[in-house]
Amino acid sequence: MRLISYNLRKHRAASELVALVGRHDPDILCLQECDTAALPESIDGLSLVRATSGNRLGLAMYLRSNQFRVERVRTIGLKKSLHDRVLKPAEERVLGALLTNIDTGRQVIVASFHAAPLTALNSLRRNQIRAGLDALQALAPGKPVLMVGDYNYPVFKENLGQTVRDHGYRLTLSDDRTYTRYRVFRGHYDFATSNGFDIADITTLPQGTSDHRPILITAEAA
Repeated sequence: MRLISYNLRKHRAASELVALVGRHDPDILCLQECDTAALPESIDGLSLVRATSGNRLGLAMYLRSNQFRVERVRTIGLKKSLHDRVLKPAEERVLGALLTNIDTGRQVIVASFHAAPLTALNSLRRNQIRAGLDALQALAPGKPVLMVGDYNYPVFKENLGQTVRDHGYRLTLSDDRTYTRYRVFRGHYDFATSNGFDIADITTLPQGTSDHRPILITAEAA
């Protein structure tokens, strides 16, 4: 399974999606910070599964409908940061789907995730990650889970990695930094947490008009 995750920076990079999908041929596309009302029903052969509706800049997922059948979809609200409460509430920070591989019959859970902004504490983002993974597992207990997206966690990843491992999951970074706009904030923001997947690699793709670089995950359910 090949999956691309991309934070569109307030939908500015939406015009890149057709070329991105055409160039890298993913099976699944997970988006963050997209204008959900402006999304097309398909992108170069990928069909829209669902987009969030609780806030204008939200999450979306596309997939190859001849490869996966969508069994169940869930949007998940998580504990809010002060930024969310005061300035611009984000009602849904996880968009997850239970998918069945049409050829093999195997089921997996895949999700697009966007953590609270850097104004929040790392402890709140760790809480969001744990809660998001728990809610996804509830879709189909025991099925492999892969949650990708913008974790907004550039430093102290050792603590995050230990937290994720203690929760029964694995944290996997890409091969290069994914956020490069401001020197002081540069780092790996976009990555994956998973359970029951063998992740072969995560490649950071070239910079576009977003302040985040897209990542390409190659993974297989174990």
